[in-house]
Amino acid sequence: MPEPEIVGTAGFFPRGHGTLLGFDFGLARIGVASGELETGKAHPLETISAEANAARFERIEALVAEWQAVGLVVGLPTSPDGAEHALTRRCRRFANQLHGRFDIPVALVDERFSSAEADAELRSAGKKHWQNRKAVLDAVAAQLILQHFLDATHHATP
Repeated sequence: MPEPEIVGTAGFFPRGHGTLLGFDFGLARIGVASGELETGKAHPLETISAEANAARFERIEALVAEWQAVGLVVGLPTSPDGAEHALTRRCRRFANQLHGRFDIPVALVDERFSSAEADAELRSAGKKHWQNRKAVLDAVAAQLILQHFLDATHHATP
């Protein structure tokens, strides 16, 4: 997996203690997860389904405040070969908006196949019907994105 790309922070990203929020950005929904730097564990939180950007960012602002996030992690979708496409550019814009609004570090991480991996995990957990998986799929995908980031940074921590 490629190294995380840090937005607007000259390479700085918090280590040690604090909460990170992870995002699986989509045009219809945004999955959200939380994770702790100290424990290196991520958990699904919720799926934001608001269509209007103002409502989406209002909810994200409430989550950043509630969890006292020290950093944010956004999944960056690319083609299977790593090439960027239209949604990649939208995710970069979303990450830049997060950084601009909250002035905390934002990391972009490769999210290829995270939704498929989340769907497989939900199926194996007994959620056989699509309607049962759909409600939590994006939050679980955000959890996987954030967990991959935490795993990579924990192994890199001296």
